[in-house]
Amino acid sequence: PGDDIASEQSRRIVAKVVMTGSAADGPEWQPHIRSGEGRRQMAVRFKDPGDPFRIVIVRDMWLTGFDVPCLHTMYLDKPMRGHGLMQAIARVNRVFRDKPGGLIVDYLGLAEQLAHALAVYTESGGRGAPTYDAADAVAVLQEKHEVLCGMMHGFAWQGLVANPAQMLRAIPAAQEHVLQQDDGKRRFVETVTELSRAFALCATTDAAMALRDDIAFFQAVRAALKKNLGDARRSPEEIDAAVRQLVSSAITASEGIVDVFSAAGMQRPDISILDDRFLADVRGLQHKHVAAEMLAGLLRGEIRKQSERNVVLSQRFSEKLKQALNAYHNHALSAQEIIEQLIALSKELRDEEQRHTELGLAPDETAFYDALAANESAVEVLGNEQLKLIAVELIRSVRNSVTIDWQFKEGARAKIRVTVKKILRRFGYPPDLQDEAVKLVLAQAEVLCDGWTM
Repeated sequence: PGDDIASEQSRRIVAKVVMTGSAADGPEWQPHIRSGEGRRQMAVRFKDPGDPFRIVIVRDMWLTGFDVPCLHTMYLDKPMRGHGLMQAIARVNRVFRDKPGGLIVDYLGLAEQLAHALAVYTESGGRGAPTYDAADAVAVLQEKHEVLCGMMHGFAWQGLVANPAQMLRAIPAAQEHVLQQDDGKRRFVETVTELSRAFALCATTDAAMALRDDIAFFQAVRAALKKNLGDARRSPEEIDAAVRQLVSSAITASEGIVDVFSAAGMQRPDISILDDRFLADVRGLQHKHVAAEMLAGLLRGEIRKQSERNVVLSQRFSEKLKQALNAYHNHALSAQEIIEQLIALSKELRDEEQRHTELGLAPDETAFYDALAANESAVEVLGNEQLKLIAVELIRSVRNSVTIDWQFKEGARAKIRVTVKKILRRFGYPPDLQDEAVKLVLAQAEVLCDGWTM
């Protein structure tokens, strides 16, 4: 309430009223009357698809000239006509991520006014179709549903959709069924995405509602497949809000929360430490393709963490993982074989994290040592002990030279580049390898500099 739009209590509120007013308005209106700055802050939050503020009640404000690409549904309960009606509808017609269009819920029967407004739009030279025909969306929905049912042929899934707990527990087996098919993962994920887009355009039709439970199951399997890819960039708003709104009741387990690791038949791991017990559990999982995808995702996450500490180590293991997965996806390795390779790669990565003790260096010094030793010729010329000395000197000098935001200032970068080159020349680092070494050292300094400049 009030102008305290940034307060913790206000940030938990889902719906707000946007209006102007004055002190003369009654006390029941005062909580909704905000200053210009308060309304501006509210607009910033409403445009953020991750903010809990999702519903706004307006009369004239924000109906025209207010661009919110993620806005997907508008409820109309006031007479409108002409360009004002067209502009209001335009608030929800923006394409955004997986959102193909908007939904207008008309409480007054504005079809005649809309038809007239569209006629004016067309006569004025407008091009394209400003609205979608729900029947066309239903046809696409049914087509994609049929394709997905075909992909799930042979897997008894339709008896599960009415029981959310059973449905979630069956997801690993459903993943396995999809992954066993040729290019099954890509085809399934793409088809479910197209199904979701069609559903968002016709969600209120009887035909769409009849398929709601099936759509929930397909989306749950798709989410699990994408999660196993280790794609951390996937946003929680990826599926249109209209889909989530109508499907949510179908995927909420009344028996309580179902843990996905328990559903897969294993204990929840400490993902930061790929220990032997967890790796043994993965090896023993029933659904081998699912186990391979899950382990690859966890391993990719571990490698991503390494990129924040050791650039060379991260690059090396990223390439090893890529080669192993390419062989698996090209059917050169079976599911069990790729699991064994990934387990071996996980153990190798775990051992690498402790290698600094063998070298007698600190973890940061080891990262610089790896940058210098990335070229085998340098190791042959100087030897490990000399490279270790250079690494210690480099980290001391670079640490003393970096300042806040140095990586964004070319002058500061040039100064550090000169410092690195002087040290390499002083210790006899091969001249023909220095340019590449400098690049790696600077890249390594950038991923560590946040901790140095705090």
